[in-house]
Amino acid sequence: MLDYDALRSTPVNPDPFPHIVVPGFVPAAALEQVVGDLPEMTRGGSFPTASLRLGERARALMEELEGSEFREAVAGRFGLDLQDAPTMVTLRGQSREKDGRIHCDSMAKRVTVLLYLNPRTHAWTRQEGCLRLLRGPDDLEDYAVEVPPVEGTLLVFPNGPNTWHGHRQFVGRRYVVQLNYMTNDDAARGELRRHRVSAFVKRLTAA
Repeated sequence: MLDYDALRSTPVNPDPFPHIVVPGFVPAAALEQVVGDLPEMTRGGSFPTASLRLGERARALMEELEGSEFREAVAGRFGLDLQDAPTMVTLRGQSREKDGRIHCDSMAKRVTVLLYLNPRTHAWTRQEGCLRLLRGPDDLEDYAVEVPPVEGTLLVFPNGPNTWHGHRQFVGRRYVVQLNYMTNDDAARGELRRHRVSAFVKRLTAA
């Protein structure tokens, strides 16, 4: 389902911080099936995948992302030991006015993986909702790389104090899977617990 050869062969880009972008990491035929198995999401925010009713192909994609082959490929590209790193997987389906503000991810997250599952549209060509990897925390226009959230594109980067990113405002459907390899400290365990509780509550409210 995933193009591991492309992940292993794409060079790590050091600007503005180490990262890899792999267009078409989910090949077109598989992507169409996965998107057809995603739930219609009308609320903003990130939802733990355990709280969502996913179709067979979408569930298989989430399981493969948490599998050993993908973990080993990511670890190898960045020279990391991720063998015992807990994982956290969420799905966003709607982008809101407030989304995309410049930020760094929590340091409880060792590595951030973003997988975009949207068709190419005019919004992305206008640079709305396209993730920018930034040189600093103050200017969304001071970016080194811009990643359109389309067609199975994969973005991976280890987190750090200067991994600033954000995007221009976009309101509407914007599917993105976020996988994080977590640290094993108290902050990471707390974040994992919060997501498990959130998943449980959302299952109850969806029943």
